[in-house]
Amino acid sequence: MIKTAAVLLLAILPVAPDEYDRQRQEMVDDQIADRRISDSATLHAMRTVPRHLFVPPHSVDDAYDDRPLPIGYGQTISQPYIVAYMTELLKPQADHRVLEIGTGSGYQAAVLAEIVDTVYTIEIITELENAAAERLKKLGYKNVKVKNADGYYGWEEYSPFDAIVVTAAAEYIPPPLIAQLKDGGRMVIPVGSPFFVQTLMLVEKRGEDITTESLIPVRFVPFKRAN
Repeated sequence: MIKTAAVLLLAILPVAPDEYDRQRQEMVDDQIADRRISDSATLHAMRTVPRHLFVPPHSVDDAYDDRPLPIGYGQTISQPYIVAYMTELLKPQADHRVLEIGTGSGYQAAVLAEIVDTVYTIEIITELENAAAERLKKLGYKNVKVKNADGYYGWEEYSPFDAIVVTAAAEYIPPPLIAQLKDGGRMVIPVGSPFFVQTLMLVEKRGEDITTESLIPVRFVPFKRAN
């Protein structure tokens, strides 16, 4: 587990425009579009967000690889395909307001911010929350609100949300998140033991009816709670 100032700053580094553009386009073509991710808004967002600015400086050369990368504090930035897959599942629209649980470095929030009206994102680890908020601000994402809190309780002040995405493995779906999901809304969340393979679940809310669908096996870091 790495707990250095360098990790907190991650890769807010001066880089030449489009230096990593080719790698990013290849990432989308080879890792995402070729795996049947077809939503045009999702593909555009993945082609646009500079992933190399959301990883630690020592991982910049690996930013567009087909794998998750550690960002410190036992947390990771998810594999590009998984980010795209979860984004597409939400069916994001330009007028949507989306809640994210587990800001991490801010990458998933940035991808969503390219598509939707507003992203509300919660990170329980103070150092990561501070760094992500600063990074997103520097990169010009004015439509992202970042909060340091226990994501189990969601963000009731701004609910209900058109969609909710959870980027940490919970042993069950938190009831407050279901309550804060708009009628007709969708939630994507990995469910299962943090020590084993989990299942990515799609939750849909239709009035009083809540439906869940098991999708694919995944591995996410555990859903952290406040002490």
